[in-house]
Amino acid sequence: MILCPYKKCGNINWHFREVVYEHLIVDGFIRVYKKWIFHGECTSSRTSSTINPTYPDTTYHHYGEQPFLPDFIASNDCNIGGNVFTETGTSAPDEEPNEEAAKFYNLLNEMNEELYEGSKYSKLSFCIHLFHLKCLGGWTGNSFTMLLEFLREMFSFAKIPQSCQDMKRLIKDFGLGYDKIHSCPNDYMLYWGDQKNQQSFHVCGKSRWMNSNTEDVNTDEGGAQLRKKPIKALRYFPLILRLQRLFMSSKTAESMRWHNDQHIDDGLLKHPADSLAWKSFDSKFPSFASDPRNVRLGLAADDFNLFKIMSTSYSTWPAVFVPYNFPPWICMKQSSFILSMIIPEEKGLRNDIDIYLQPLIEELKQLWSGVETYDVFRNENFNLRETLLWTINDFPAYANLSSWSTKGRYVCPCCAAQTCSK
Repeated sequence: MILCPYKKCGNINWHFREVVYEHLIVDGFIRVYKKWIFHGECTSSRTSSTINPTYPDTTYHHYGEQPFLPDFIASNDCNIGGNVFTETGTSAPDEEPNEEAAKFYNLLNEMNEELYEGSKYSKLSFCIHLFHLKCLGGWTGNSFTMLLEFLREMFSFAKIPQSCQDMKRLIKDFGLGYDKIHSCPNDYMLYWGDQKNQQSFHVCGKSRWMNSNTEDVNTDEGGAQLRKKPIKALRYFPLILRLQRLFMSSKTAESMRWHNDQHIDDGLLKHPADSLAWKSFDSKFPSFASDPRNVRLGLAADDFNLFKIMSTSYSTWPAVFVPYNFPPWICMKQSSFILSMIIPEEKGLRNDIDIYLQPLIEELKQLWSGVETYDVFRNENFNLRETLLWTINDFPAYANLSSWSTKGRYVCPCCAAQTCSK
C-alpha cells in the first residue's frame, strides 16, 4: 500500500495502488504537491529541522491530521555531503537495542514472513485480523481452535497457529496483552502483590471465588479440569510496554518529539505544550523537560452503563491515557488513546476506586524514576520517564478520584473553605 496523493486523501490515507490509480483518475493530484517527499523523494534542505509538507497548513486544518513520512524515510538516514545525518540534522548514534527491544524486533521479523509463498498477507497480519474477527464475533476459545485446525487441514502449506492459546500467547508477546487481577467483591482489596495467593479477605470474610467450597482446580466426571472463576476481576493493561512500543516504530518515535522539535510557540493555545500547567511543570522539573522524549499524559476516567439500559445498574470504569507528545491532530485520535484498565462494578465505585488504582500508581512511580527504552529514530537506548499532568472527568467522577465531596459545602476542590454555600 502507498500514501494516496489524491486531494481528498491528502497523503494521509494508505491504499493499494489500484485504488490510488482510481482516485487520481477522478480528481488528480494535490496541485501543490511538487516534490514527492511522501513517495521516496528526499529533501535537499540541510537547514530545515524537519521535512515539512509542500502544501499549505490549511490542508491539515481541513483534513484534521498531518501525514507521516513513509516508514523507510523516517527510519533511515539521509547521506548529505558524505556525512550521515538524521532528519533532525544531528549525527545519529548507532547503539544496539536493549534485550527487551531486541526480543520484540526478533519476534516482529519472525512474524513478518509470508503466510505462504506468494501470499500478500504476513503471518502477523493474518493472526491479528483473524483474532480481531474472533473478538468482534464473540467466538469461544474452543470454536476458534476448531477453526484454526480446519484451516490448517485445508491449507497445510500455510503457517497457521495451532490453537487459540498460541494466538493469545503471540499477541501477549507483542506487549498487547492484559493482566487479570482478582478483587474482593466488596472492593476492600486486590489479590495482587504480596496478597496474590490469598483466598479471602480477613475483614469481610468473602471468598475470591464464585464457589468457595471447591479447590483451585476441579475435575469433572469426564476427567477434564475445570478452573474456578473469580467473583470480580480487574483487567489491567500494562502501561510501560505500550509506551516503549511507541519508540520502537520509526513513525511514532519521531512524532513523540513533535512538541519540542516542530511546535511553534507563538503565544496561541494550540497544544497542551502552550498551557501554563505544562510550562510550570517544566520550570519545576528541568531535568524531566530536558529530554523531549519523556512522556506527558492525561488520564480520562468515568463510569458508563455497559448495556445502555437505564434500568440496569451495572457500570464499568475504563481508564484511558492520552499521550500529549504527539501533534494535536494525532494525540486526540482514538487510535492514539491507551486503555489502562477496565474496572467492573455493579453499584458504582465511589471512593473505593483507589483500591483498583494500585497497579497503575505503582507503574507511574516506576516510570517517574525511568525505564530503559530503545529509540529507533535515534538508534539509542535512553531512560524513559513519564508524568501525569492532569485528569479529565466530570464532577461526580472527580469526587471519586480525589476523595473530595463535590456537593454540599466545600463543593469546589480549589476554593475549599472559600466556597460560597449559596
